[in-house]
Parts: sequence; C-alpha cells; structure tokens
Amino acid sequence: MKRLTAIAISGGIDSLVAAYLLKEEGHKVVGIHFITGYETGPASGIRISHIADQLGISIKIIDCSVEFKKEVIDYLIQTYQTGLTPNPCIVCNQSIKFGRVLASARKMGASCLATGHYARIIRDERDGCHLLRGVDPKKEQSYFLSLLTQKQLSDACFPLGSMTKQEVIKLAEKKGLSPVTKKESQDICFIRDKTYGEFIAAQQGFTPKPGIIEDVYGNILGKHKGLHLFTIGQRRGINCPACKAYYVVNIDSKKNRLVVGFKKNLEVSECKVVNINWINQEPDFPIKVYTRVRYRHKAALSMLFPVDSHTAIVRFENPQSAITPGQCAVFYQDDEVLGGGWIDKFIRQKMEI
Repeated sequence: MKRLTAIAISGGIDSLVAAYLLKEEGHKVVGIHFITGYETGPASGIRISHIADQLGISIKIIDCSVEFKKEVIDYLIQTYQTGLTPNPCIVCNQSIKFGRVLASARKMGASCLATGHYARIIRDERDGCHLLRGVDPKKEQSYFLSLLTQKQLSDACFPLGSMTKQEVIKLAEKKGLSPVTKKESQDICFIRDKTYGEFIAAQQGFTPKPGIIEDVYGNILGKHKGLHLFTIGQRRGINCPACKAYYVVNIDSKKNRLVVGFKKNLEVSECKVVNINWINQEPDFPIKVYTRVRYRHKAALSMLFPVDSHTAIVRFENPQSAITPGQCAVFYQDDEVLGGGWIDKFIRQKMEI
C-alpha cells in the first residue's frame, strides 16, 4: 500500500508543481491549505478547488489563524517594539508549517509533509538528515529552513530542491498547470498593499512612539515617527538632508532614538548569535564557515567561535554591511546548512553598538 504524502498548498506555482511531481513519482497525495487570517482576494475554498481539480487530489483547509496570530504576528510586533528587525518567514516555517500543519498531516496518516521550498534534504548512513541549498542560486531557500530541527527535517520533503525556478515554470506551462497566485512573492506573504510600518501600526495594541534622529556622533538631526518604520541599512524615509545619503546604523529602543550615519558606518566585523539551532552536531571548537546574515546576503567567509551549545561569536574575514539584530544568521559549509540562530548584537570596526 502506498504511503500518504501531504503537501502544503498555497495556490502558487511552486507548491502546485511540487504536488504534481509527487503524483508523477507515484505518491498518494493529499493537500493542506492553511488559513492565516490575513488573506486577501478570492476565498480560500474557491482558490484551492481550482488547484485540487488540476491535480486530481483532495485538499484539506485548516484554520491556523489563532496560532498564526500568536506565533507570527505577535512575534513581529514585539520584535519591532524592542528595536529589532523580525524574520517572520523563518518563524512561520518553524512553528506553523512544520508545527501545526505537520501535526495535521500526521493526524491524516501522512508519512511526511512536502512544501514548495527550493532546498534539499539528504540522509546519512545513520538516517540523520542534512539540509542543503537548493540548486538554483537565485531562488534557493535553505536560509528560511535553518531553524528546523532534526525531527522536523525527517518529516519534510522538498520536491523542487534539484530544480531551477525556470524549470518549474516551463514544466507548469508544458503540463497546463495554472496557479491561482501568479505574482511571485518577493516579501512577507501576509502583508499586501501596505508597508511594514502601516501593517504594524494597524495592529491592535500597537502605538507608534515618535523620537529623535541622531548621527553617530550624537548630533540631533531631526525626528522620527516611530522606530517600527526602520531597519538597519535603510536609506529611504530618514528625511535628513546631508552632503551624502544617510543610512540607519542603529535602532536604540531604550532611548527611542534612531542613529544614522554614512555607508561606511554600516560595516561590521563580528556579531554575537544566540539561540542557535544546530541541525546535526554542534561544534565545540572554532570552525570556518560561510555565514549568511539575511536572505539576499551572499554568505561571507567567517570564523565561528562557540560560547556555549547555543551561542557563538562570528568574526568575518571581511567586514559586512548592515548586519541587523533580530535577523537570522545561517552557517554553511559547502552546500550544507550547519544551523542558524538570531543575531543579538554586532561589533563595528572601532566601536560596539
């Protein structure tokens, strides 16, 4: 008897093609579409029935709105309120997709949960799981999966990991597969037609707190309308005329001040990373790794110095720009993800902020 494989269905081309591939490989497939409570556009039932008809599978709709509000939205707001920059996609994968949705798949009798992520999993001779980059360098998404545990990865499947985005698009066209969502998601999926700042300001219980803007020398340059409107490295929206463009170099939530400087002030030589999730064995001695400090960042050569089992200092071979507390630092050796954790603080060339 064929084992049942569940796949998270969003309505986009990636999960659609991933489901098609599973069926072609002979899997017995059931789809799961989860509701966050922040959807816009056509009702989920209408959208997902279109996908189900094309694939010839049943798709269960589960309501994750309570968990999503608690685990993702509340985290987003609280992180901004403490002067950090959140990464809700990583949290969603860890707590919703491979938390609540995976649990629902298990209750249905599924042996694993597949998604449309561009990443790969290989197993070693002891049946341990190793997370690898997807083969498409422009699209690969291992960064967003770095906080998954060994157990979560053992229950995961990524059919698109060995494909490029263009191959996925061509296959969909060839097979007449039509996604409901045609626009490629470039940012946080649950924020539509709003800026981050507008979305956060609209949430119940959130009150923007205006404050001052200072340069790196302590000179007052102006006022800001709330720290939630900014992230380190940001250039737009500062509105302080100068001979060169200002960038956000620090967000001081204790004093409610925005610190700005020039591009050279963004360079960071090392950072502290906390709450690290090691996918396999954590290192107990300094190791050379490539560290990725945000999704669009090219992983940089660095030395990782363990402090304890879940904390490390990362020292970059060359200074990196706009390292941001609250974002995830992910560690690679070749194509393998060793683990990832949260950037706690950084050290600049000449001063600590």
